Amino acid sequence: MAVFQYTALDAQGVEIKNEIEALSQKEAISKIRNMGYFPTKVAPRGASKKTAKPAAAAAKKRRGAGGKVKIKQITNFARQLSTLQDAGLPILRSLRILEDQQKAGTFKRIIGYVGDDIEGGSTLSEAMAKYNRAFDRLFVNMVAAGETGGVLDLILSRVADFMEKDQKLKARVKGAMIYPIVVLIAAVLIIMGLMLFVVPQFAETLAEMTDGGKLPKITLVVMGISNWIAKGPILPGMELSVPSLGWPVGGWVLIIGTPLILTIIMGFVRRFRKGRLVLDSVKLRIPVLGQLTNKSSVTRWTRTLGTLIGAGVPILDAINVTRETAGNEVFANLLGAVHNSIRQGDTFAGPLKQSSTVDLIVSNMVAVGEETGDLDKMLLKIADNFDEQVDVLVGSLMSMLEPIMVIGLGSIVMVIVLAIFTPMISIITSLSSAGS
Repeated sequence: MAVFQYTALDAQGVEIKNEIEALSQKEAISKIRNMGYFPTKVAPRGASKKTAKPAAAAAKKRRGAGGKVKIKQITNFARQLSTLQDAGLPILRSLRILEDQQKAGTFKRIIGYVGDDIEGGSTLSEAMAKYNRAFDRLFVNMVAAGETGGVLDLILSRVADFMEKDQKLKARVKGAMIYPIVVLIAAVLIIMGLMLFVVPQFAETLAEMTDGGKLPKITLVVMGISNWIAKGPILPGMELSVPSLGWPVGGWVLIIGTPLILTIIMGFVRRFRKGRLVLDSVKLRIPVLGQLTNKSSVTRWTRTLGTLIGAGVPILDAINVTRETAGNEVFANLLGAVHNSIRQGDTFAGPLKQSSTVDLIVSNMVAVGEETGDLDKMLLKIADNFDEQVDVLVGSLMSMLEPIMVIGLGSIVMVIVLAIFTPMISIITSLSSAGS
């Protein structure tokens, strides 16, 4: 028997390091779990020293496996592998068939490398775990559960279903976010074009026609804004311009630069956990969009967790994986509280009921799922329910935003037109009166 070194957590969350004898890594993990511990790292004794050079050599040989792989490719792969496994083909032959079907590229090479690892004695989940740019922890954990339970074909089909639903949800939410942003950018560019090129031309004409006379207040305000956009709040002797083009540095720089600077700052802040927590908390408080973010996040983590538990992944391991894929730091923290509650022997629903982030219906349905022993099914029901609510909310948001944006843009253009033509009408009227 081989000796495996392991790191695990006991029921109180205390870290334990020890050794155990087993025929394989899978058997070692099973023995550790039977002892009432939750393994976090299991490896053959001395494996890190012995395999350092071969691993480095393998990494050199396996170039081109670190690129990004499209979700659609992975979803199709899971669906096709499920079909081949259901037909009774050996896993290695199934992988070689799918490798041949793939177009030349990163994913084709990764499938080939996974096949090579299996040929060398690794399990499918162990081989996939080496390529986390293609197969994330959720995918690997579900495959491992499928291998253990002997239902790999069914699990792969579930993975494909999950990924398809997850992508549809992301597409709907992105569509709801992108549409107003695109319209807003178009509106800002149109208004800036009017202010930079149209209004100044009319301003010169009106100045000549009135010969320094007083203009209507609305015209003076629009001309002031136009001047600020073109030249900025310039003090005497402090005029700035772009040397190569001769363009004055005006308010247009601020209008274009502010969103870019904010995007860069937010990207930097999101690199830190506390920064992500603050930004995600603010996102959840934005009217309408916050509600959409909340419901889509609940849909995502309940579907992920329900799918993992239904596949046979231990609940604490499933919660850890779900935390990493929650997509929102507020809900990741909440799942951390759930993990601690279950580890201490309390309920899943307890932390949910104490949280103001989750609707009461969610905590109540989870409590019912715990009582009946159908937690995975109840979580998936919550996901489906909130999925429908996201659809309704996106439709309502689109219906609400369209008239608001049309009215807003129309009002701004109307003000500019009135500012330009009101003094011209007055001048024409006065000239007609003088002529008669």
